[in-house]
Amino acid sequence: MTSVIWIVAAVLATFTVGYMGYSRYLSRFVDLDDDRETPAHKYEDGQEYVPAKKPVLLGHHFSSIAGGAPIVGPITAGAIWGWVPALLWVAIGNPLMGAVHDFISLSGSIRHEGRSIGYIVGQYVGERGKDLLLWFAFLTIILVVAVFALVVGIVFNAFPEVTTASFVYVLLALGFGVYLYQLNGPFVPGTVLFVAGVFAGVWVGIQYPFALFELAGEASHDPGTFVLFSSTGSWVPGAAALGGNTAAWVPVIMVYGAIASALPVWVLLQPRDYLSSFLLYTGVGGGVLAIIVGTLFATSAEPLVVDSSIAAFQGFWGVEAAGLYPLFPLLFITIACGTISGFHSLVSSGTTAKQLNKESDARLIGYGGMLGEGLLAALALSTLAVAGFAGDAAAGGIGGALPNFATGGGMILTSFGVPQAVGSVFMALVLVSFLLTSTDTAVRLGRYMMEEIVGTPSGTTDTGLSGGIGSFARGRYTNPLIQIGFGYLLVISGQWATLWALFGGANQLLAALALLTATVWIANWDDSKQLVSTGVPMAVMVTITVLGLLWLALFQNLYLNIIQGGAGTIGAQISSGVQIVLALVLVGLALSLVRLGYGNLKSVRGGSRSAAEPGDD
Repeated sequence: MTSVIWIVAAVLATFTVGYMGYSRYLSRFVDLDDDRETPAHKYEDGQEYVPAKKPVLLGHHFSSIAGGAPIVGPITAGAIWGWVPALLWVAIGNPLMGAVHDFISLSGSIRHEGRSIGYIVGQYVGERGKDLLLWFAFLTIILVVAVFALVVGIVFNAFPEVTTASFVYVLLALGFGVYLYQLNGPFVPGTVLFVAGVFAGVWVGIQYPFALFELAGEASHDPGTFVLFSSTGSWVPGAAALGGNTAAWVPVIMVYGAIASALPVWVLLQPRDYLSSFLLYTGVGGGVLAIIVGTLFATSAEPLVVDSSIAAFQGFWGVEAAGLYPLFPLLFITIACGTISGFHSLVSSGTTAKQLNKESDARLIGYGGMLGEGLLAALALSTLAVAGFAGDAAAGGIGGALPNFATGGGMILTSFGVPQAVGSVFMALVLVSFLLTSTDTAVRLGRYMMEEIVGTPSGTTDTGLSGGIGSFARGRYTNPLIQIGFGYLLVISGQWATLWALFGGANQLLAALALLTATVWIANWDDSKQLVSTGVPMAVMVTITVLGLLWLALFQNLYLNIIQGGAGTIGAQISSGVQIVLALVLVGLALSLVRLGYGNLKSVRGGSRSAAEPGDD
């Protein structure tokens, strides 16, 4: 039988070559220079622009980009089409496309005052292009918030121990922020103390699990679980589809994201992401190392080999249980984060660019951070391979991803003598840690998008409480309400599978638009610079994602669900209709922006007008 160590070995080999070679070339290509003042120093305000030490910012960036998608996507794709196609897309696509996308997005942003990719493209193709991209990004952010909050709710429902541990590390992060920025405590001793507290929180969670509602039917929480309400929560919106306990956690997570996004970055975002990064590094690095140790020294409880239920290749149409899912283009939408993700361009050009201490840090944080997420994707695929099918993996979604990642991760950690039950809870906590950090970062980024759409008076941050539609739309306290409101409506429909597919398509198409923005910037900066590194990945992603979204809109939803009657209820039919409209709107916005970008490239490289300076405002 095939050992899962080959999955890890393949990824480590291509990632090492990419970082040691290609990232060094890209650093010279964009002319990183530590003598330039970064936006974090130029506009330091203690709120959004705050210079951060490289390990702190790497922790924030990695935690923010590595949500649940690099776990759910590879597991779902591996279950449907086999582990080999999923592995190849991660191992090859990440260093050549995803890491380039993240690095260039970050580099472009710091040359444009830490502004978003929407602002950058607007500098070269005009206000219409800027507005198209910003609206596209804002709609994608709402999907991100909806999906991540739902996944956190499902994890909290399945593992009440993780709920308690998550609350502990958020409280510790608040304390670390005060310790570091208000009390000016020494960095290294503080790190040791608070990181130890985070790992102690895992033990606290195992000892004192917490839930909001009882489980319905014959299911029940483990003995010792503290349940806040004695009922099953059947009255909670969305309970019929998700269960009362899960449905109740969703708005709690969304409100948390809204509050956290409004706080200054030093209060929670920076310290929490830094502390949780140690948990995440331990989960990813420990899991990869456990595969190597367990395979070489046979220390795991069971041999770490690919389970017989997981095929190397299931064929172009995948497993029968999944329905008609063509490998091209849907594999490349199913695995978004882990290979290439448009959400990362929003993080890179949103929060990360405003905290970069010096330009050379961009190589490790931008390119290296994406490789770290690819390693997480490889670990997720390994957990599927070890555990085999658990739950409804063939049908995709978190129903397959959570039991596989937690169960398979627990099996892998037995290589270090960790009991499988403890290891499974720890791996579930790793998943939640990624999700929580990504959720409130997404809400903050959505506010940034809207600030640029409606405009913000120079040098001010609107609270949203001063009155007026524009103020409410961009306000620090009011804009998050818009995002979580629409996100909540999407979640309680119960249409998880189609919501995930739509999120994947929108996310990948946003990546294509970010690469288009980078290509336009480089072309306008210097007409001697090559456009292959960004232009080829951009063309590939536009083709894949437009075809994928059209498949979802016209075949999955219009033909199967509406014409053939696959959507059996009025609610499901309405959901299919909304998704058709959303998919077609996203495709229309994207193609319009591609046309504008192509016009700019043609005029600049065709010699009809001169190029602009990279930081020209």
